[in-house]
Amino acid sequence: MFEYFYNEILRKTVIGFGSLFNEISIKKFDNSGNVTSVTKVPLAYGPTQKFLARLEQQPDLNKPVQMSLPRMSFELVGISYDSSRKVTTTQTFLSKNIDDGKDIRKNYMPVPYNVRFELSIMTKFNDDMLQIIEQILPYFQPQYNLTVNLIEQIGEKRDIPVLLDNVSMQDDYEGNFETRRALIYTLSFTAKTYIFGPISDTSSKDIIKKSTIGFIAGGESSERRRDVVYSVGPVATKSYSESNTTTISNDLLIAESSVNVGSSSGITSGSFISINDETLKVESISGNTLFVIRGWYGTTIVDHPSGSGVKLITEEDNSLIEAGDDFGFDGGFL
Repeated sequence: MFEYFYNEILRKTVIGFGSLFNEISIKKFDNSGNVTSVTKVPLAYGPTQKFLARLEQQPDLNKPVQMSLPRMSFELVGISYDSSRKVTTTQTFLSKNIDDGKDIRKNYMPVPYNVRFELSIMTKFNDDMLQIIEQILPYFQPQYNLTVNLIEQIGEKRDIPVLLDNVSMQDDYEGNFETRRALIYTLSFTAKTYIFGPISDTSSKDIIKKSTIGFIAGGESSERRRDVVYSVGPVATKSYSESNTTTISNDLLIAESSVNVGSSSGITSGSFISINDETLKVESISGNTLFVIRGWYGTTIVDHPSGSGVKLITEEDNSLIEAGDDFGFDGGFL
């Protein structure tokens, strides 16, 4: 049922969410209103408790070489299925390979999931907090559309709505005057993303097992009827079993159409054999001599040294045709 695949959709969603807040800064002003300093607020992935614990255990972290406030952190806190955006599970859509623009792929519709994030803002001064908050809130009314390239190989870019669900605040100030103060604002978000299943490529296409064509005749009659059906199926052009049926007894040159083998047992007229990378059709057999047509299925006619293996192509090979390989067709009227 399951097969390995990794589209990195959740990872891209996390990175995309974090990128929304990586250019926030605060400014300090003097009494004349001139800017005295500009500080870019650092952003990291991790739980708020991790940074608070560090502040409490090392209260002198306002040193330039240590962690200082203000600071922001975010983390993924939950994933849930969104039934309101559900579509038919068997519904598909077509896409093209962005590398050549020709390879058409059929993909199943993605599954909608809500990814919940929490963004924590920690500052020492209230004015710093208000500057950061005012650079975030206006963009969420109540959502901001984040464009994410979910599946790069098919160019599947989607707008992921990011909703601001809640804003909570905490003034962590307990103890004596030496205790460090930390203002903490927590913003809760929901990103409405999509999870894709495995994306087919040229190496994993399904082999057409059988195809039928109906010839319809009607003439002057107002009623049409099916006259005949022609059925075709794929036929292997080489042996996939890699087991030799026999070997050739003499060198087989390009111009020759008869093959001397160690034993013709199991080989019948009309069957196909492969010697190295050349496929041959057996027309008739006399003893241990096979009379053949060379270069069948467009394979290259080459010299084959004595002792080369002869592989019989059987019906079992038809079911072992690998994606991307050439194959022929059988056919007949039903």
